[in-house]
Amino acid sequence: MTKRKMFLRMITASLLRRRSRMLIALLSIAIGATILSGLVTIYYDVPRQMGAQFRSYGANMILMPASDKLHSQDTEAALTQIPADQLIGATPYRYVTVQMISRQLSFVAAGTDFSQVQATSPYFMVDGAYPSGNREVLVGKETASTIGVKIGDVMEVSYTPTQHLTGDLSSLAPGMTMAGSAEGFNTGNVTVSYTLGDNLEIQDLVINADSQTPGYGQNANDPLYAQRFIGKTLPITGDSGVDVLSGATITSDAVVEAINTAIPTANAAAVTGNTLSLRITGILDTGGEEESYIFLSTQDMEALTGESDTFDVMELSVSASGEELEGYLTKISEATDKVTPRLVKRVTRSETAVLAKLQSLVFLVTAVVLLLTMICVSTTMMAVVTERRKEIGLRKALGASDNSIRVEFLGEGMFLGLLGGVLGAGLGFAFAQVVSVNVFGSSITFQPLLLPITVVVSMLISALSCLLPIRHAVRIDPALVLKGE
Repeated sequence: MTKRKMFLRMITASLLRRRSRMLIALLSIAIGATILSGLVTIYYDVPRQMGAQFRSYGANMILMPASDKLHSQDTEAALTQIPADQLIGATPYRYVTVQMISRQLSFVAAGTDFSQVQATSPYFMVDGAYPSGNREVLVGKETASTIGVKIGDVMEVSYTPTQHLTGDLSSLAPGMTMAGSAEGFNTGNVTVSYTLGDNLEIQDLVINADSQTPGYGQNANDPLYAQRFIGKTLPITGDSGVDVLSGATITSDAVVEAINTAIPTANAAAVTGNTLSLRITGILDTGGEEESYIFLSTQDMEALTGESDTFDVMELSVSASGEELEGYLTKISEATDKVTPRLVKRVTRSETAVLAKLQSLVFLVTAVVLLLTMICVSTTMMAVVTERRKEIGLRKALGASDNSIRVEFLGEGMFLGLLGGVLGAGLGFAFAQVVSVNVFGSSITFQPLLLPITVVVSMLISALSCLLPIRHAVRIDPALVLKGE
């Protein structure tokens, strides 16, 4: 029989003779290894799991135009800097103000890609369904309440490009009839029409403010108020000497804006966007400003405005850590100068803070459990040394060296660590799986490298736990033991 086999036989025989004590030590090591394996697995998988959870709170990066508008070729150059497996969604938005002529109201319309909206904004709560085809619209809850529409209704909206005449009156001529509109109080539309005199002064002004507050904004309909503008030259400014309506500042400002942005009625067909009839497929409830918008597809937005491949902003949802996101910002900035990338700080900072605290907690709990495991194993081995005091004394009297005593006890401890580590590694993954499914709602990723790491750490913990008992064992005086003291 070789020395190695003999040594292994001695260790196993010694452990089997003291089954109850060694079982306690083995369970302690197995529990410690289970916690170690499970929590370390969670520690490394938490960023992925938490990242997926945080993505339900919306985009964590936005792309802004460096100058005027975004275009597809600009955003594509930016998106190629982000790995495809980390890019959850990229949603473009185009915002314009549209009018609902039948209600004399105006509100913000957002043209977007609904398939991407569901990826970047999963917190959107839709009563009904997202638009799936052309001429369909998703209406915000607040807007739906204001105009009194419901799912299945058809609403007609129109878009008129804003033309500011301030500083550019070369296209105007005496005798022209002008028409304009602007948003007044509570998104109500204020319209004006007037003719231009020989010196481009305002003549025959008619104001329609029926959508404004009775007794306040509606006073703009009074011909006496319109008379204040007669004879004034364009553009109307604060120095024009026109007093505002009492208690209706917003309506007064809307009248001035409508006059200044009015266009010749003969050219209205050339600058007025299309009018679309849209069927309402859903009502959007977010608790935020989105409830005051209406959302339509990018194709319908292009049909409404006559402009294609134009966006105001693009929202991105990226499954990455804060450091990775900062790196992507740098890469995008270097790849194109037509896009300005920014992080949504409220999301990225919260995600980073929560991850840091959770990982610190996992590390602390793991350290405490391993310390308790060391104490339990050390106490058990100390009891074994006390129980085997006479055996140790007899062996030393027969010539056994202190080193042989050390090797035997250390071998027993590390053998327990090996068994407990193997057992704990398997149980640890099962523990991590249960935690992941119940907390995050998804299965955890198996980390093969953790199996040997858990076993090695368990053996090291067991070896450290045996140091104090071994020290007491080698200090046993054989003479005192044989005398029965």
